[in-house]
Amino acid sequence: MLLLESMFRTDIRNVRRYGTVKRNARAERSALSPPVSLVGRWKGRVRQLKTETHAFYLACRDPRVPWHARLFAAIAIGYVFSPIDLIPDFIPVIGFLDDLVLVPLLFLIARRLMPADILAEHRELARSTTGFGKPKSWAAAVAIVAIWLLLAVVGIIAVTKLLT
Repeated sequence: MLLLESMFRTDIRNVRRYGTVKRNARAERSALSPPVSLVGRWKGRVRQLKTETHAFYLACRDPRVPWHARLFAAIAIGYVFSPIDLIPDFIPVIGFLDDLVLVPLLFLIARRLMPADILAEHRELARSTTGFGKPKSWAAAVAIVAIWLLLAVVGIIAVTKLLT
């Protein structure tokens, strides 16, 4: 009853202000659904990121996906699962900022390059197999570590040449 009265008051105010009934969808949604905490929303986003990562992993293995889309998807997946970050996480704000900016940017680029129907198919497959464990690939783990070691060696060589 209280909900209907508050909605009626909102309707009267909107009629006075706009000359018509203008609904506030956010207020109606929050009044009708249970409140979701900030932690609950973040857990949902993390769950969505896990599903999206698995979908891109499956799409990388699909021969119908163009090579450049596979490349960006593989870089994004490798960065998500890599234990090494470009900026270490112990640096207060900037450490997590690279994860919050770089990973979604790589996924966005890969999503734009990938055919939508193929990605939708793999998202559905990833949603249906989410609870069955994570895919494991020791070859991919060795490749990621080798790439980071190669980049470290190149960086050390470049710094030593600059200093001498």
